[in-house]
Amino acid sequence: MRPEELAVHERFMRRALELAERGRWSTAPNPTVGAVLVKDGAVAAEGWHQVCGQAHAEVNCLRDAAAKGVDPAGGTLYVTLEPCNHFGRTPPCSHAVLEAGIGRVVIGMLDPNAKAAGGAEFLRENGVDVVSGVLEDECRDLVADFLVWQTTRRPYVILKMASTLDGRISTQGGSGQKITNDASHAEVQRLREGIGRAGGAILVGGNTFALDDPRLTARTPSAQRQPLAAVLTTRLPSGSGSAILRERPSDAVFFTSAAQAASPTAEALRGKGARVYEVKVQGVPGREGQAVRARLNAAQALEMLRAEEGCLYVLCEGGGKLALSLLEEGLVDELHLHLAPVILGDASATPVFAGRSAESMAEALRMRVTHTSLVDGDIHLHFRADRG
Repeated sequence: MRPEELAVHERFMRRALELAERGRWSTAPNPTVGAVLVKDGAVAAEGWHQVCGQAHAEVNCLRDAAAKGVDPAGGTLYVTLEPCNHFGRTPPCSHAVLEAGIGRVVIGMLDPNAKAAGGAEFLRENGVDVVSGVLEDECRDLVADFLVWQTTRRPYVILKMASTLDGRISTQGGSGQKITNDASHAEVQRLREGIGRAGGAILVGGNTFALDDPRLTARTPSAQRQPLAAVLTTRLPSGSGSAILRERPSDAVFFTSAAQAASPTAEALRGKGARVYEVKVQGVPGREGQAVRARLNAAQALEMLRAEEGCLYVLCEGGGKLALSLLEEGLVDELHLHLAPVILGDASATPVFAGRSAESMAEALRMRVTHTSLVDGDIHLHFRADRG
């Protein structure tokens, strides 16, 4: 493909990627997909998958064309994911594209779902020019959640942490103090709203739950459904002292050891409407000569959130030890790190990640940067797991 032709394809595919993001949260467990119809070198119609169970991006794009009086015949359709080729809740998009007379289809990535795949081959066999692999990495990142759902039994995990420039999440005795600015906090609330809309959960560790007394709610005017409040802890709370247990105990989910899950405290929590699940305690080997560390099995807790609570997304908001354990076990799909332009300079202040000992850079956990932005003075860094 000539460089100038590739540049044109990438320009329209980037627009399809932007459209696809409009369906984030509401399309789950389907992937987010965007589509753009191009005629005479210009965008003629647009569409995206809006709600799970409703029309896919390609069909919405063709409907937009019809509403605008545009004949799609002979046009080029850009779509971030291969048009489906099976009868599910909706008819095959590949058939709709063929019937519309589309002359060329440019695809970001092929469908990883074997049940729905085959649209590209079907279109080629019926005389449509098909180009695939345009901005494939970006299109793969777009449906990273869908890939996790297809290949694992756990939810898609987003880790959000806020820290100072020197990597501290609180002063020595200042747990719960605000680090980042109001604009950063507003972005977190929008993220929580999305997690709640998709029926997901916010996960914290026992120390964060006990020290910060978090509400774990989306405090936005448009929030229609709150996320579940999930806590991974070796010590269950007694009484109703926490905000979550006072205000919405039926949204509280605790994961703890077998002994704690069978305790009177657990029964009291269940009596208030909370769920308490038992997870295994696993040993984490230290370096030679160091004692084995014991911690609750986070992977099992995540799988139970999906199987028992229907959670497709989990937003983890700390603390540092839980965050690191998820990273160590390869359970983090996205990391959102919000940096405030302040420095504590206190080695005893709480670090953003804690609980690991590495002797060389070869032992470092690695992520890849996907997005950076400046938000009213704070620096927002988005990473994805480097599966390498």
